[in-house]
Amino acid sequence: MAAAARTPEGPEPEVLAAFEAAKGFMPRHEGLALYAAAREAAGLGLPLLEIGTYCGRSTLLLADAARAGGVSVITVDHHRGSEEQQPGWDYHDPDTVDPEVGRMDTLPAFRRTLHRAGLEEHVIAVVGRSPQVARLWNGPLGLVFIDGGHTDEHATADYEGWAPHVAESGLLVIHDVFPDPVDEWTGQAPYRVYLRALESGEFTEVSVTDSLRVLRRTGVAGSGRG
Repeated sequence: MAAAARTPEGPEPEVLAAFEAAKGFMPRHEGLALYAAAREAAGLGLPLLEIGTYCGRSTLLLADAARAGGVSVITVDHHRGSEEQQPGWDYHDPDTVDPEVGRMDTLPAFRRTLHRAGLEEHVIAVVGRSPQVARLWNGPLGLVFIDGGHTDEHATADYEGWAPHVAESGLLVIHDVFPDPVDEWTGQAPYRVYLRALESGEFTEVSVTDSLRVLRRTGVAGSGRG
């Protein structure tokens, strides 16, 4: 039977299957909302950037959207795991630990994820800490997806380092936004960053899909209280 054709609303079926098979925490419906945002942002002809690669689950959807739009994805991660993924925490996966050095290393799993999906040529993987990479970046981005560390220190650094690079009409996407502390599972730092983006006057909310928020740049960077 021939593979189903891509629809404007969704990724390639084989990419969606690879997404569901990959290690990670993003549910399908949030992933589809991320894909839709990435397809739109790719129309600006600018790169898409992801903060927090882990094993590449969400990267697959960004890469498929980038492929369709003729742009690239840059994904930034130190690949040593965020706070809640360390040994002793509920979200730790022992299979991600490098037995030689005794620390997490998700880079090999990420590369296998991309290879299996045939999307390697559409992704530029940067291995490093988000604030350090942001200091070296000086170009506009069609989309910035913040899905890194969930402490206030890390979420704030991701926002301050990358949000100014979102181009006019570009999208800022924030994951794990939980307004109600009862619902949160990794801390409310992403929610506070989301509020800060709205209060800055530089971004307007476009869509809400559970914990995924999509905002559009409608103001000039640095014009608000940010």
